Parts: sequence; C-alpha cells; structure tokens
Amino acid sequence: MKKVVTFGEIMLRLATPDYLRFIQSTNLNATFGGGEANVAVSLANYGIPTEFVTRLPKNDIAEWCIAELRKYGVGTSKILRGGDRVGIYFLETGAVARASKVVYDRAGSSIADIKAGMVDWKEIFRDAGWFHWTGITPALSQGAADACLEAIKTANEMGVPVSCDLNFRKNLWKYGKTAAEIMPALVEGCDVILGNEEDAEKVFGIKPEGFDVAQTGGEVNAAEFESVCRQLQQKFPRAKKVIITLRGSINANHNTWGGCLWDGATLYQSKRYDITHIVDRVGGGDSFMGGLIYGLLTYPADNQKALEFAVAASCLKHTIYGDFNMVTVAEVENLLKGDGSGRVSR
Repeated sequence: MKKVVTFGEIMLRLATPDYLRFIQSTNLNATFGGGEANVAVSLANYGIPTEFVTRLPKNDIAEWCIAELRKYGVGTSKILRGGDRVGIYFLETGAVARASKVVYDRAGSSIADIKAGMVDWKEIFRDAGWFHWTGITPALSQGAADACLEAIKTANEMGVPVSCDLNFRKNLWKYGKTAAEIMPALVEGCDVILGNEEDAEKVFGIKPEGFDVAQTGGEVNAAEFESVCRQLQQKFPRAKKVIITLRGSINANHNTWGGCLWDGATLYQSKRYDITHIVDRVGGGDSFMGGLIYGLLTYPADNQKALEFAVAASCLKHTIYGDFNMVTVAEVENLLKGDGSGRVSR
C-alpha cells in the first residue's frame, strides 16, 4: 500500500496529573502530540505506511520527539531541520463541570518559520497514496499557510487524494490573517473534508438550520447536519465526502460520540457511543480522522463501514492517556462487533 503523508506541527505536551489544576501541580507529565502527527501514529498502528512532514530544530528535545514518532512506526525521513524551538502546549484536564484547559507556548517554533519552497513535495508525493493536513497548520503563520497550499496543489497535480480536518482554533490566528481569508483556497483542493458542529460555522459561516448546540442538552442529531454537509460540498465541489463528528458533551467526563458522512447522495450515520468515563479526550478528532482514512483506504466501496471504523477507533482513544491513539485494527473491530465490556483479555 502507498504511504499516507501528513504535514503539521508536533509539540511537547506538558500535562498536570490526576485532574490537578495548573496552580496545584508540582510536576507535569511530558509526552508529544499534534493533529497531523496523531493521525500518522493511528495509521502506523493500523499497518499503513506513513510519512510525517514537519520542521524541527537541531536539539535534544527534537531528537526525543523524532524517536517517539519512530517508536510507533511513523516515517520521519522527510522532517526538515532548522529554527530555534519545539512548540509546547500545557494541558489541565477538567472534570465533571470544569472544562479542560490548554495553554499554548508555540510562538517562534521551527515550523512557524517554514516558507514555501523549503519542502520538496514532488519527491515526497512520488510514492504517496494520500495527503492529510488540518486547519491548525495554516493558523501558525503565513509561511506555514503558503507551504500547506503548495503541498495541496502539488498533491492535486500528482493525483494524490487530499483530506483536511477544519480544526478551527481561534487562539492561533494571530499573524494578521483570519481563517475565513486563508482557509477557502486550501480547502478547495480537498477530496475529503472533516469538521464538527462549530468548525464550518466559525470558518465559513455555515451552520445547520434550526440547530443550537446550547439547547440540545448535550445531544446532537446527525440528520440535522445534512444541510452543513450539502453547503460545504456546494462551496467546495471537489470534495467527494464531507464528514461531521458528533460530540454530545454531558460534562467533561461524560460524552456521547458519533459521526455522519455525506457522499453527495446519501447521509450515512454511525452508531452512537456513550462514553461515561473519559481518560483523555485530546486527540479524539485526530483518532477519528486516522480511523476514517484507514477505513476509506481499506473499504473504498463501503462508506458505512469506513465511518463506523472511524467512530469506534475514536471511542477507544477516549480511554487512552496522551494524544496518540495506541490501538490496533483488531481492537477496533472487536468494539465494532459489540465487545465493549472491558473484561480482562486472557
């Protein structure tokens, strides 16, 4: 199978343990994470060849990061070296009515200083079967946005399918441009678009008719999002599939989770999972995307099966600490068969 290429920033993740607040904690747990790297790890765990493209400095923290990616089988040979620092994000995990909190320390990171022309995309895509990016990357800097657009256009020219996760992060767009200004040119080159109930509205002003998440009591109905899928596909006609993740947030520890997929003719709706004890929800959307890419590559004629695999894979991610979804195909398939009891496997 041809490799899947992802492009974006990976950061050092420093998280408080045991639901402690920042002000309470005397130590932080160190791991790594980032949207596109998280997708690459998921796919590598499923046996898909991957290549993660980013830019990292030449220091020991970057070497630690690269070693961590290699440990999970992610390709790192195309990582550019240069710049001054690895970005950092701090995580305070919420509980019940207290939401989780993320504080970024990523200004001036190596990838924020990337420029168009630095990456040889034609060489990277020569043996690629898929390219994935997220809306986080063009939010970092004009240079990162330009490099991402360059990658998308090259993939289009070479016939490599492109997917994106809209992933709107309002706190990242600080270099004088807005998501509404930058994102359309990038998304119009995508074959598969993923978002949630907020992304389409915040970036493109597209929202489901008659829907207000504040009035749902934490529940979301897939059918209400068909209009969002239709509008996104109308705005970006290249897209063959539009997918919406459906998270019902009862509280910080208890969510419902599902998704829907629109292929231009049919709205596919997944099983809904009731996740009553969340270990770590960070990276949940990325684990969905990793599962979706695997599903679309493995079951190209079965949209329902691809969607169900993505939702089940992401459901399992909520039980795993850290950004990465460290599950196997067999574990996802067991959940798809209805084995969600959590009994000891002997």
